[in-house]
Amino acid sequence: MAKEKVRCSWCLKDDLYKAYHDEEWGTPLHDDDKLFELLCLEGAQAGLSWYTILNKRENYRKAFDGFDAKKMAKYGDKKIAALLQDAGIVRNRLKVNAFVQNAKTYLAIQKEFGSFDNYIWQFVGGKPIVNKVRGMGDVPAKTAISDAMSKDLLKRGFKFVGSTICYAFMQASGMVNDHADDCWKKNRR
Repeated sequence: MAKEKVRCSWCLKDDLYKAYHDEEWGTPLHDDDKLFELLCLEGAQAGLSWYTILNKRENYRKAFDGFDAKKMAKYGDKKIAALLQDAGIVRNRLKVNAFVQNAKTYLAIQKEFGSFDNYIWQFVGGKPIVNKVRGMGDVPAKTAISDAMSKDLLKRGFKFVGSTICYAFMQASGMVNDHADDCWKKNRR
């Protein structure tokens, strides 16, 4: 009988969470479009659980044209009204409007920095920060770096990018490696 991999305790709820942990969370991500999608979805989870958003991720992808920022930046009142009727996503007007605003800001950042990847990874010097994590109590909700990222994103026009959301984004995108020290993924990149 094969021995089960040791994983971070937060992902043991079900196979969806395990797959997300094993295949995505904490893996350095450098694809602009995927980084944009992830930052939007992290913002969508504000006041909710990541599990709720993860379960709705495919619905979000369909509703928001695969997170095509050029299309999203052009959404008008009619499209926003339709999105607010879509039971497959969280129907929160502020969050839906934020996605549209964030698409515009994302495109401006790409133009200024050459890529969103160049911009966002500058906050960690271009390489992941690896933290010692014996248990969930060792993981902060935010840091000075997530504070700085949040402040700059907000200044540029992003919405739903508070420091706690930015830290969760940093963890998910692999900018920070907060896998538990005994997790099989801790030292894999």
